[in-house]
Amino acid sequence: MPRYSRQREAIRKQVSNRKDHPTAETLYAELKPKNPELSLATVYRNLNQLVEWGEVARIDACGAARFDWIVEPHSHFFCRECGCVVDMPEADDKLPRDIAERFDGVIESSASNFFGLCRECMEKLERESRS
Repeated sequence: MPRYSRQREAIRKQVSNRKDHPTAETLYAELKPKNPELSLATVYRNLNQLVEWGEVARIDACGAARFDWIVEPHSHFFCRECGCVVDMPEADDKLPRDIAERFDGVIESSASNFFGLCRECMEKLERESRS
């Protein structure tokens, strides 16, 4: 069992309270005011430990690592405009099942990722096009 760390607990709590898959830099900026001794390297080190222990999932999105409290495999939507990452509602699992039946091996998990524009960016682009 890993040793207790107040900083790690603060990082874990901050990730668990988020739905937007923050970067290490975002978490650092949010935690730094109440934890002046905190460094960005400490945030990265602790996030990597949490990922290694299976308590947090890492999502590589558009060149930046983001962190997700939900560790079970699931799909994400990536906005090409603002870079947000959003959990997708459970997709039909028929396709992975069909593929697994035809695959010569064992598929242990799968996830689909979706790319496009989030609602906020769509609305912003529509407003800009009308101007």
